[in-house]
Amino acid sequence: MKFDREWVGARASVLLTFAVAILSVATGIVNISAPVAVTGPFAGYVPEVVRQTAGFSGTLTGFLMLAGAFQLRKGYRMGWYWTLVMLPVTAAQGLLQASQYSYPLVVFSTVTLLVVVMNRRAFTREMELSTTQLAAIGSLIAAQLYGTMGTYALREQFINVESLTDAFYFTLVTASTVGYGDVTPATDMARLFGMSVLLLSVASFAVTLGVVLTPAIEARLSSALGRMTEAQLDMLENHVLVLGYGELTESILEELEHKAQFVVITDDEAAVRRLASHNVHVLTADPSDEEPLREAGISRADAAIAATQNDADDALAILTARELNPDLHIAAGVTQRENVSKLKRAGADTVISPAAIGGHLLVASALGDEDSERQANALLGKLDGDS
Repeated sequence: MKFDREWVGARASVLLTFAVAILSVATGIVNISAPVAVTGPFAGYVPEVVRQTAGFSGTLTGFLMLAGAFQLRKGYRMGWYWTLVMLPVTAAQGLLQASQYSYPLVVFSTVTLLVVVMNRRAFTREMELSTTQLAAIGSLIAAQLYGTMGTYALREQFINVESLTDAFYFTLVTASTVGYGDVTPATDMARLFGMSVLLLSVASFAVTLGVVLTPAIEARLSSALGRMTEAQLDMLENHVLVLGYGELTESILEELEHKAQFVVITDDEAAVRRLASHNVHVLTADPSDEEPLREAGISRADAAIAATQNDADDALAILTARELNPDLHIAAGVTQRENVSKLKRAGADTVISPAAIGGHLLVASALGDEDSERQANALLGKLDGDS
């Protein structure tokens, strides 16, 4: 019951955060685009320029809140911290906008903050940034700081640069290679500095663009190589792990196709290529190893199935899966009925013999027994009790 409450609380946190993000964007756009009536306790104290600034920044904050909502959806602790910081900001912006449209944003932000705080235990995943991602973020920030601070320090050698805002505006416009021409260097020193800003900023944006495009490129390669990307693995949630590949795997996948999200973990390269060609999520690895199971999100999985026609391999995979996720429901197929108890001891919740059930159904069908399904279920219950 505790798990259900945490799951519902996490979903509520994510949905409310999405709602606040959309409301922040919509409220900001409305207050910027059209004059609205100034109401509320701050109506007589908020200058017009502050209201307009709050509307503009509220729209930007809404998009930043969307990033936090997506992080919460994946269960990241960093997303929880980010949302915790941004929600008071959206509430304050709603108050400063002081219009009849902005106060729902204040209410939603306050309620969402309480819900997010109450469900902090539901967001425990650590975010691990790749080297490329760290390089992109670091280079982008460093280039913008370099351009802004340098332009401000040389402001007397620039035309129309008087404040840090002007300096940042020049840096951002230069980095985008737009060049409006309203802010220009007036001396050789300023021109040389401007060229350095252009080179560094464009390079930093190129690195960031590479980070954005890399997952898409990896996804295309994974289709040919049979390897899921980190982005695809991170998206897995409430899924089923199919441990290994055997004669029953195709039938299992057909049953799962329209019922649940799943990923196959196998070191059979021929099977990997065949499954990848049919757009089946597959991870090339030994299903009895801990690392690939962690990569496949075993902590977020609903169930696991082991039915490779090799009871020893299945037992090892089940044992590893059970150690990594004690609450995971594990079903297994057994080739020899005497191994039912062994797979049970390894950690399987349900163990069945496809051969025994198939034989039973064949005999029932041959004898014209219309109640074969009930008898098959009874046999399944007997097999479960053999342990």
